[in-house]
Amino acid sequence: MSGDNLAPARIPAPLYDRLAVIGCGMIGSSVARAARARGAVREIAVFDLDMAVRARAEALGFANEVAASMADAVRGADLVVFAAPPLSIAPAALAVGEYLEPGATLTDVGSVKTAVAEGLAQLERPDVFVIPGHPIAGAETSGPDAGRANLFQGRWTILTPQARDDAGYARALGRLTAFWETLGANVELMDARHHDLVLAVTSHIPHLIAYNIVGTAADLETVTRGEVIKYSAGGFRDFTRIAASDPVMWRDVFLANKDAVLEILGRFTEDLQALSRAIRWGEGEKLQALFTRTREIRRGVIDAGQETREPNFGREEGG
Repeated sequence: MSGDNLAPARIPAPLYDRLAVIGCGMIGSSVARAARARGAVREIAVFDLDMAVRARAEALGFANEVAASMADAVRGADLVVFAAPPLSIAPAALAVGEYLEPGATLTDVGSVKTAVAEGLAQLERPDVFVIPGHPIAGAETSGPDAGRANLFQGRWTILTPQARDDAGYARALGRLTAFWETLGANVELMDARHHDLVLAVTSHIPHLIAYNIVGTAADLETVTRGEVIKYSAGGFRDFTRIAASDPVMWRDVFLANKDAVLEILGRFTEDLQALSRAIRWGEGEKLQALFTRTREIRRGVIDAGQETREPNFGREEGG
């Protein structure tokens, strides 16, 4: 795949001996592809609950082993990455807790961190280093064929470490940071609750709006489905692209991050009502002031290098 092309950036020696990726969707398969392309690990084992996905992963060959079970995948792994819908991450990790290697690092790629972190905190393995994570990268496509080795290049990965101050945990955090940097990402450490509030603004509410506006258009009695498709302008096409994201994963996102989503949704609703009043009363100066301010934010996104040729709407398969 063209997305697997990377500039030479291999490291002198692998950071981990065995990487286990649980979930072979777009993000999970991209982690495996990138780790292999950059020489970040010696060997890669993957597992997915879907037998058809496992078969496709085997055919694509981005891992050394497609395991028959989660337990088989994590055995001997010193890095375990859960790339699954948010509400399934902690139960899956707890289910294989006894098979995790002493000294292993356990992380995830979900776009909700508080609920995941609280669930993973129940893992009674002080010899395993739990470091929740979230690479802010993706698209609306899904499945193992959608993965790309360069997916994380220049993107941000947020890590939300536990409140541990022992030397072993600090080394594990440094090692995981180096892993993501080797994959091309910029790494930021953040409190889990703050992460969820930030992502509610930058990803979760935009997805909710997209799902809702596309649903509204589909339900309009005076507009046929054919007209919605035929006359889609650029803005609506962008909404449909976002709304094409994995419904299971986004169901989990909104349920797992409901407090932050509802908080930001309340603020958004107030601002939307103010905008409605400005339109109703013909307050053009207010409208222009808002549009000018938001235009500057768009320029800031571009200047920060967070605009890509391909859509990158936070299709986090874990989140």
